[in-house]
Amino acid sequence: PYSRRAIEIARAGGVPIIHFGTDTAGLLPLIREAGGDVIGVDWRIDLDAAWHMLGDGVAVQGNLDPIALFAPWEELRPRIQQVLDRAHAVGRPGHIFNLGHGILPQTPVENVKRLVEFVHEYSQGLRE
Repeated sequence: PYSRRAIEIARAGGVPIIHFGTDTAGLLPLIREAGGDVIGVDWRIDLDAAWHMLGDGVAVQGNLDPIALFAPWEELRPRIQQVLDRAHAVGRPGHIFNLGHGILPQTPVENVKRLVEFVHEYSQGLRE
């Protein structure tokens, strides 16, 4: 009820709503009910399962484990690609690539830069 009220107040101001919580796989239907234009999901749930639980009419944001950004690029790249491939396989628009939680202060900046470049390049290929 508290989330719903906060979302109603923000929505009255015309603000787009991203509703996010961690370790909330079992709560996704309730989160959807509380509202939000986009529902953020962490790395503990597959995107296809999250979309199934949320239903149509809502975008999904996520869900790379932020710890993955500490891995060497050879290990990180396939994990990014897996998130993008899963989102594409769902067969509907509305995925916003993001981490499944916040970025850690010690995260190597070079890995973040490479992630952003790769997401743009790989996503373009999926759209063609």
